[in-house]
Amino acid sequence: MPRSDEAQAFFHAVYSAVQEIPPGKVTSYGHIAKLVGTPQRPRQVGVCLKHLPDSTTTPTPRFHHTNVPWQRVINAKGIVSPRSQPSGAHNQAAALEAEGVTVTTGPLGELMVDFGEFGWFPAVLPSEEAQRVGASDEEGEEGSENGD
Repeated sequence: MPRSDEAQAFFHAVYSAVQEIPPGKVTSYGHIAKLVGTPQRPRQVGVCLKHLPDSTTTPTPRFHHTNVPWQRVINAKGIVSPRSQPSGAHNQAAALEAEGVTVTTGPLGELMVDFGEFGWFPAVLPSEEAQRVGASDEEGEEGSENGD
């Protein structure tokens, strides 16, 4: 789907970030956009997930439906976004429930998840946090070696 290097980098960042959402947790399109450095682009996160390749129809793409847990991303209101196909939201809800996430039906028939119980909203991606911790550890080691 990406047609430019910039778009390809964005798709890669989104898919990589979504892979870090733990099983049994959900986050919002907006939070993924924030984590990848583009807080103004939550709709584009949805576009990326909409165009996630199917590993059975595409020759072994790096990111695909089975290694990117697309079902763990919902809208900012905690609602499973309706899809163009009628069963899409129900398929997503079923995938979440298989991971232990409780999906309820709201007053208007919308499928909802309680962010208080199942939300995942770190300030930075765990992979970036590990890199920051590793960098500060190295700096501390260098500082102690130079200080002796």
